[in-house]
Amino acid sequence: MADELQRWFSERVRTDLGIELNDIQLDQYETYYRLLVEWNEKMNLTGITERGAVYEKHFYDSLTLGALPEAISARSMADIGAGAGFPSIPFKIAFPQLVVTIVDSLAKRIRFLQTVVDALQLGNVTLVHGRAEDIGRLGEHRDRYDLVTARAVARLAGLNELCLPFVKVEGHFIAMKGSDNAAELEESAKSMRLLNAKLRYTRELKLPLEQSERQLIIIRKLEKTAKEYPRKAGIPLKQPLI
Repeated sequence: MADELQRWFSERVRTDLGIELNDIQLDQYETYYRLLVEWNEKMNLTGITERGAVYEKHFYDSLTLGALPEAISARSMADIGAGAGFPSIPFKIAFPQLVVTIVDSLAKRIRFLQTVVDALQLGNVTLVHGRAEDIGRLGEHRDRYDLVTARAVARLAGLNELCLPFVKVEGHFIAMKGSDNAAELEESAKSMRLLNAKLRYTRELKLPLEQSERQLIIIRKLEKTAKEYPRKAGIPLKQPLI
């Protein structure tokens, strides 16, 4: 039976984001939370471990994707640099039909995520250990996904080169950021042009309790990625296309 926090969480995502969660899904979020705290004692997954904060700052924050038609209509999703699984695992719980690929460069995080996927019995989730620059050149991942996400990983000009190669033509890359990204958006214009993409719009949101600001940056891919991108591992973030 759902407790007070779970009922609050369920009501907020329904009211704010239009996402309906059932008891099985609420149980999955709770199992995810417990595994996150357990594994966080052995490795650095998150600085946020208080239960209410995890539900708001990780789970609810991840589900803000559900406010976007580009996200809820997607059939396939790649999450780049997912870390502890945000936003892809919370979003997959809410939308179980979604086919998800998670890319992360740290083997320990992949082992944690495999434990989560197994415990939650999530189908159609593929975990890929490697650098985005390398994985984005593989045929099975390049120009393949309806939706690609990255959450607070790096500045947008570098993120574009890491993420846009995964997006299929007419698909979308959604960067999940904090507030006030005007400078990042301005400096990312060149990278979007070189990577055959275009900014569609941005969406501003606030977390329900903390009221901290979030911005979702929605970028559409217009044509396949040119063969010279992404550049070698490490270069996109050290020498972004600006």
